[in-house]
Amino acid sequence: MKRLLSQLALLSGIGLLVAPTACQATPAFARQLNAQCTACHTEYPVLNEFGRLFKVGGYTMATDQTKLPPVAFMVQAGFTHTQASVPGGAATGFHDNNNFSLNQASIFYTGRLFGPYADPLFGPTAAGFLNKIGIFYQHTYDGIGHSWAWDNAEIRYADTGSLFGKTANFGFYANNNPTMQDPWNTLPAWGFPFSSSPLAPTPAAATLIDGGVSQQVVGAGGYVLIDNKWYVDAGVYHTLGAGFQRWMGVDPAGETQIPDLAPYWRLAYTGRNEMGTSSWEIGTHGMAASTYPGRDSSAGKDQILDLGVDTQYQTTFGNNDVLGMLSWTHENQTWDASQPLALTTNGRDTLWKAAATIHLLHDKTYGVAVQYFLTDGSSDALLYGGSANGSPLSDGFVFELNWMPLNKSGGPFFWPRSNAKFTAQYILYNRFDGARSNYDGTGRNASGNNMLFLGAWIAF
Repeated sequence: MKRLLSQLALLSGIGLLVAPTACQATPAFARQLNAQCTACHTEYPVLNEFGRLFKVGGYTMATDQTKLPPVAFMVQAGFTHTQASVPGGAATGFHDNNNFSLNQASIFYTGRLFGPYADPLFGPTAAGFLNKIGIFYQHTYDGIGHSWAWDNAEIRYADTGSLFGKTANFGFYANNNPTMQDPWNTLPAWGFPFSSSPLAPTPAAATLIDGGVSQQVVGAGGYVLIDNKWYVDAGVYHTLGAGFQRWMGVDPAGETQIPDLAPYWRLAYTGRNEMGTSSWEIGTHGMAASTYPGRDSSAGKDQILDLGVDTQYQTTFGNNDVLGMLSWTHENQTWDASQPLALTTNGRDTLWKAAATIHLLHDKTYGVAVQYFLTDGSSDALLYGGSANGSPLSDGFVFELNWMPLNKSGGPFFWPRSNAKFTAQYILYNRFDGARSNYDGTGRNASGNNMLFLGAWIAF
């Protein structure tokens, strides 16, 4: 199975580089559907009910009314101010505070694997099968590190059938980031905040499933949505070879390696009112991994188990939307390798993260969001060496205002369905990496990391 995953990753990587490529919440999806972005999103990348069905359908729904190539582009830029300056500069080549930056620029290919061209290229019979294959690929220029690398990438086959006498939407996928396949916005890959500054300090502690192996792994699995209510997803993940990662622009040095197969699972129930204007979801997910710390196999393997629960409520009235989300992830860490290598003090640790978010959108144009987040767990002097007391404790609030002037109209006639989001975001920390003050030994208070970010997110 590991050999199959490695071969699949190689073939997918070559195919994605040679062929066009794609990502969620891009205008190419809207062009494929001949619809505004609001058909699938409240504000991108938040999916509505139809957007979730589009994703479960493998990104393949289309009206066949456009011959434009399914290509899209994205630029994110902004201004970052932290309450206290960052000694030595926020990043190489940047000031210690008040920085303007091009954060990232991405190229996407999105939707059907062959876009609108499967029929003329291969004929209607072959197109009937090929148009059930969707692709989602993002290749990104990092404006802070000045380098290109692959970003979120996925390929799917999706179809419909019946199971237990109920309608079943099912599919199979391969991707490079656990949780990116999920159709809700409660899991890490598409969770809030959807964009922020890369030039501000952030808490050090994070669970493995929360971006800890993204773009470093390949995973394969399958899912089914039964009767538009029960969603089941099961897959496995394995770390890609160091050479392949470097070829794709990722530096594997020091990463957590999954040498075997790490199972991933997801179970969710979703309901909606009879008018279809409100929906809610409650679910659980998890991943279990045996890992080499820093790709070092000399002391054996660590054991990491992530378990999470989440719920989401979404309602629409007129042109207004309300979204509420709760999520909690608990991680059990057994350091059979890390402790002998003097990377951890304890033989076992725990880590958990919780977040509560409320998101309002008025007239599909003006958004306001508030989130409270809390990360905590076992104190470990070596694992959290940057903390004054060896604790992972961080908590605070994210406040955000958004303006999307094109969300309802959708860009110029020659490249329709373009969109733009302008954001004012403020992150306030009560505690940061273990304490209210002296978290890094320099006398810098947790509040010194409070951050104001003014950002522009242009998608076209």
